[in-house]
Amino acid sequence: MTTIKIQGMSCQHCVDSTRKSLEAISGISNVQISLAKGEATFNGEVDIQIVKEAITRIGFEVIQ
Repeated sequence: MTTIKIQGMSCQHCVDSTRKSLEAISGISNVQISLAKGEATFNGEVDIQIVKEAITRIGFEVIQ
């Protein structure tokens, strides 16, 4: 399981947008988003740069 920290999420719509963006990436499954923690967890082997680009496209930032 991979966990990434995401900056900028503030509401349930943000959570839903983030989940949909990550679920659209081939190879990612079991996406869980925590608004309180500001993080996303998922299963799958995928280039983290692809994940960062997907999150950036919807207006948020991956922080490591």
